[in-house]
Amino acid sequence: MQPFMTELAQDFDPEVPEDFDSPHIEYARLRRECPVAHTDGLGGFWALTRYEDVKRAASDSSTFITSVQNVVPKVAYTGRRPPLHLDPPEHTPYRKALNPLLSAERAEMFAGRARELTRHLLNPMVAKGGGDICVELSSYLPVHVFGEWMRMPEEWLDTLHDAGRAFILAVHSNVPEVMKETSLKLYDMARALIALRHEHPQDPALDPTTALIEARHEGQPLPDELLVGTVRQVLVVGIVAPMVMIGNICVHLSRDKALQQKLRADPSLIPAALEEFLRLYTPYRGFARTAVCPVEMGGRTINPGEAIALIYASANRDEDVFPDPDEFILDRPNIAQHLAFGRGPHNCPGVHLGRMQLRVAIEEILAATTEFELDGTVTVSRWPEIGALSVPLKFT
Repeated sequence: MQPFMTELAQDFDPEVPEDFDSPHIEYARLRRECPVAHTDGLGGFWALTRYEDVKRAASDSSTFITSVQNVVPKVAYTGRRPPLHLDPPEHTPYRKALNPLLSAERAEMFAGRARELTRHLLNPMVAKGGGDICVELSSYLPVHVFGEWMRMPEEWLDTLHDAGRAFILAVHSNVPEVMKETSLKLYDMARALIALRHEHPQDPALDPTTALIEARHEGQPLPDELLVGTVRQVLVVGIVAPMVMIGNICVHLSRDKALQQKLRADPSLIPAALEEFLRLYTPYRGFARTAVCPVEMGGRTINPGEAIALIYASANRDEDVFPDPDEFILDRPNIAQHLAFGRGPHNCPGVHLGRMQLRVAIEEILAATTEFELDGTVTVSRWPEIGALSVPLKFT
């Protein structure tokens, strides 16, 4: 599907240098002045910044498809990776195989291991009075929890950590050759895991790879290359958001010592606080769709074939939906409306596993310290994520 050749305005620059707060300032401007914005940056795309527009595009999979381009910048140089790269109903067999393994009850089965890992990673930081919460803790925690959920051999986890982080950094650098090289390493891991499960099958009610191998669609197994793509997609998608979100939360709590102490004194408030953190610091802004017909939004016409970024991080600060959107409000009345985990058929299947990791991490960080504060410069991610990649902290 090729885009119409049209002359479009350059409403914003997605490649401008950013700090922790600047993207949210820019998205507030776009919501006011140009809620359906266009840019030539990162290959050219439309950006939806208001809540209702983002929700509409995420929910209407017949008009806004994901099989042409699923993320900005476009990074699928190495094959299609279901379920994100497929539209309904083609994506459904992959979600059907994985969803039972990602229930709330099953996610809680990994909470004890997540707590043990968090304490293990925090101990050396506490001993030396601080450290980089992203580099030393949140880049490892989701890899190990996720590796346990995938039932990967433990000796593979360091490789997954290094390969996954290299791919994420390559995407942020927007260097296609490096993105492809690092992605291929993850494909190698996916093929090796599938081969291992073919040789030693496990219970499909417990093992995601076995569940995918045994899945059937219209009586046929899932195609080999799409099966590899699915495992490759799953290997990375579950480790990025928790890493960024833990950093984001620690930045906020470093700035708001009263809230930090309030949550430390009453950990029962943490689950509600996490929902407001997820709204404030939604870690994704680059999930993409492509319209299959001309679409009118915000007084603009989006033509078929033109990439559309769903700026979830902006939608969740839309003033028309969330009053005082830049403020942290515990027990915000309509917090359940936030779009941090998406909407529609491509909503995040790992929502329960992600929430569990965030809850455990914040509980343990607060329990291990009497106070913490920023101790250096926060390094931020670039598209498609939004938030912290490096957060140096000083512990008291």
